[in-house]
Amino acid sequence: MPLVNCEVTDNIGFICLNNPTKKNALSHEMVQEIVEALKDFKGRKVSPVVLRGPDGCAVWSAGHDIKELPEARRDPLGYQDSLEKLLRAVQKYPGPVIAMVHGSVWGGACDLVMTCDIVIGDETSSFAITPAKLALPYNASGILHFINRLGLNIAKEMFFSADPIMAERAERVGILNHLVASDKLLEFTTNMAKRMATRSSLAISVIKEQFNILAGAHPMSPDVFERIQGLRRQVYDSHDYEEGVRSFLEKRAPVFKGE
Repeated sequence: MPLVNCEVTDNIGFICLNNPTKKNALSHEMVQEIVEALKDFKGRKVSPVVLRGPDGCAVWSAGHDIKELPEARRDPLGYQDSLEKLLRAVQKYPGPVIAMVHGSVWGGACDLVMTCDIVIGDETSSFAITPAKLALPYNASGILHFINRLGLNIAKEMFFSADPIMAERAERVGILNHLVASDKLLEFTTNMAKRMATRSSLAISVIKEQFNILAGAHPMSPDVFERIQGLRRQVYDSHDYEEGVRSFLEKRAPVFKGE
């Protein structure tokens, strides 16, 4: 069975996550299917794309598949990590990528939503970024996605608490572009996508690339980059990282030591 279902209607691409038994966790295989779907849509000049979950799903996506995280002493979110490849594919897609969210969004899937160009959710939607629950050293590019969308205050609260932000607040703080009743979610999202599909795809692709360039225009010296990498290494070389992953897999509360 495919892990995503794809279709094109009125030059709108739909990618539906399709592994509810695993809470649509972003495994290597699922990520590869999404990336391949985006490549196919790009080749067919499909614009825009809607990324969604199955009808009625309680969890839009549980995020990075924890079983696929590396053991300690290896960067769990390096440049070649599958999730990082997916985020870059969404950013580089020449048309708008719209996240249509019904249900809860966790961990790396929350970063995926932040990377999408537009986010539309219903009253069941919620959003949590959870590396602090796993002692996972999140990477600088991922943190920047949250800062660019939400500002420092909300981004810090989300990372430090790992608590979910519910739908109404998600609209207030800027996670959601629109909060729509569940029975109107697909219609509303499709109508917005249809309007975008009538606009100049060339203009949109150039404007999107400018947004990406300007959002990432934060100069960083080699010394600062090496310091960030050193800070992250302190975490993925630690007892806490090993304990965070092990406790998740063993379905128990972690016992962190801060070392």
